[in-house]
Amino acid sequence: MIRWTQLDTATVPDDGGELRLMRRGEEYSIMSGSIELMNSRVSGSEEALATLVSARLGGAPAPCVLIGGYGMGFTLRAALASLGAKAAITVAELAPEVIAWARGPMARLTAGCLDHPRVRVVEGDVARLIGAAEAAYDAILLDVDNGPEGLSRAANDRIYDRAGLAAARRALRPGGILAVWSSSPSAPFSRRLRQAGFQVEEHRVRAGRNGGGARHMIWLAAAA
Repeated sequence: MIRWTQLDTATVPDDGGELRLMRRGEEYSIMSGSIELMNSRVSGSEEALATLVSARLGGAPAPCVLIGGYGMGFTLRAALASLGAKAAITVAELAPEVIAWARGPMARLTAGCLDHPRVRVVEGDVARLIGAAEAAYDAILLDVDNGPEGLSRAANDRIYDRAGLAAARRALRPGGILAVWSSSPSAPFSRRLRQAGFQVEEHRVRAGRNGGGARHMIWLAAAA
């Protein structure tokens, strides 16, 4: 049996703990302590985060989209494939090492998506981009810290609290979509979305591409 090898570590800014990049043959994993945040063999729900948004945007000719959290790029690659040839996509990733891993050890998996002409990469906090924007995005896709019940960085809670949701609503254009990925449901978060003025859909999505694996949660919240 091939054993896991640790390739690198990263310290998440602002006291977010340590991430570890692991490899076993052609399989990659990003760990936070003993918890696996993502694995290169399991991408179904991260891809669904993009494809569900694309379906809701209804073929908008040139949507402007913000993705918070690069991870292993599953959501970005699905967005590039589904949003149309004129979509403009900004990706915000807090940990610079994650982008370095994508361009280095995981370059084959990345498949050049970070250098696509429709993609802008920002190494920084997605909350700052959201807070600085007003009616700028047709969709904001968040896959940050395992969802509203975060694991690695207390500061991420401000993305999902009342003030963070109000900022996201301001950053969206009328009819825009806030899409949030989570490893598990959260009734309090669903309530906060509705209290923030969003029309909310909850989608339970399998982790695996083949319809297997754990069930993850995706919220689609439409701004009025």
